[in-house]
Formats: sequence, C-alpha cells, structure tokens
Amino acid sequence: MISVWLRVIRIRFLLASVIAVSVGLAITWWHTGSITVFDAALTMCGVLALHASVDLLNDYWDFKRKIDTVTQRTKMSGGSGVLPEGLLKPGQVYAAGIAFLVLGTVIGIYFVITYGIIIGAILGFAVVSIYFYSTKIVDWGLAEVFVAIKGTMIVIGTYFIQTSQISESVILGGIVVGVLSSLVLFITSFPDHDADKSKGRKTLVINLGKQKACTFFWIFPIIIYSVTIVAVIISVFPIFCLIILGTIPMVIKSGKKLKHGYNELNKIIPVMSSTLVFSRLTGVLLIFGFIINIG
Repeated sequence: MISVWLRVIRIRFLLASVIAVSVGLAITWWHTGSITVFDAALTMCGVLALHASVDLLNDYWDFKRKIDTVTQRTKMSGGSGVLPEGLLKPGQVYAAGIAFLVLGTVIGIYFVITYGIIIGAILGFAVVSIYFYSTKIVDWGLAEVFVAIKGTMIVIGTYFIQTSQISESVILGGIVVGVLSSLVLFITSFPDHDADKSKGRKTLVINLGKQKACTFFWIFPIIIYSVTIVAVIISVFPIFCLIILGTIPMVIKSGKKLKHGYNELNKIIPVMSSTLVFSRLTGVLLIFGFIINIG
C-alpha cells in the first residue's frame, strides 16, 4: 500500500521542489555563511507537502474528468494510473490531497506569523493556485506559467525565511529553477496532447501545436543559460554557477530528438526522460555553483 501512495504522489517529481528549496538555501549560504537548520527543514517539509497536494489533486481531477481513461500512460506522463487501475478510491486520493494542502498551509502560517506578510503573499498564491490548478489553471493554458512562478517563489520564500530579505540573486536563481521545472511539464505534455485537448485542457503544446512546440522547446534553455550568464557577468551569481553550461549538450540532444519524434510515443519517451535528467542535473549543478564558491 505504501508503494501505491508513493506512486500516486509521484515521488520522483518531488525532487524539483527539493532542488528549489536547496537553491534558496545555497544562495543563503553563499551570502551569509550560515543556515537556520530548523527553518530549513520545516521549509522543505512544507514545500514537499504542497507539491504532493498538487500531484494528488491532479490525479483525482484527471480521473473525474476521464482524461486518464483516454490517455496512454507512460512513466513520465498520463498520470500515476492508480485510480484507473482501482488501486485506490477517488475519495482517498482527494482526501490525501487536501490533507497535504492543509499540512503545507499550517507550516506556511507558522512562517507568516514568524516572518510576516511576504511569506503570506507567497503562501496565499500557492494555496489558491494548487487547489485550482487541475480545474482552472490548466484549462486556461497557464500550467507552465504556474510551474515557473511556483519554482521561483519557492526559492525566494526559502531565502526570505532565512534572511528576511529578497535579493537579485534569489530572484534570478528562482527564475532558473522555475523554468527548469516548467520545461519538464512542457515536454511531458506531448504524449497527452490528444487526451488533454479532448477534455478541454489547454497546455502550451496544445496552444502552439506539436510542430511549433518543438521549436518553442529551445526558449526554455535559452532563458536558463542567458539568465545565469548575465547574473555571473553582473556579479549576482558566483562564476562557478557557469558549470551548468556543461549540460548544454544534453538539452541540444533532447531538442533534436524531439523534432524528429514528437508524434511517436516510443521516440518521445526517451526525450522526456533525458529532459527530466537535464532539468534535475542543471538544478543540482546550480546548487554546487553557489556552495563551492565559499571561501
């Protein structure tokens, strides 16, 4: 049963939030040389709870809207498959999603009381957007934008809790992290194009069309690398953050494979997998870019 719950939470995708919090902590360490461990751990717990809530509620609503019954599921797309397979009841998944949302909110309220209105604004955005993500945000075609903003706010919020400040470094670092997460959502929506479109969803791939979306793919790495390079040039990031440029060959390979295989499931699956690895590795390298600069 534990394995079923880990599957529906999509534990592998929680790493995006772990990286986002870690980037905020790495920038904190770079700026101050210290971290409040209790606040860091509590931040991580709160963010992971909110992330789990998104995944659970998304699975619930996709099942209720019968999207999961018309899509071909892969390890990277099409939902967890737990509800269509009858491994859990819809009410259980919905209740768990709300429970994680409440847990994340309670932790957030503690930080609002402790650190003030800035955290309150971030928390308010998170709670409202998480609850309406699968019923409104995706239908409005704003899913990728939401994920990019969410990633940015996690980095900013983590840093603010540690320092009670917001800096250029944490804003730009947040943008890099947010765009990395948005890219993963973007690429994993290719196989779900037909199912999502038939049920009224408006992902970026649907709005652009698959062929144009293959060209749009390059916008993500351009933003990621441009922001990092500019940040280093203006001394907002340490020069060691340029180690993320080492992932350029990975994303180029993924982009080329996408162009030739976007309509074939057996070809898009490796592209989704390699893009996920690219996103996570780039995020981890960014963390090291701030940490190894100490001293």
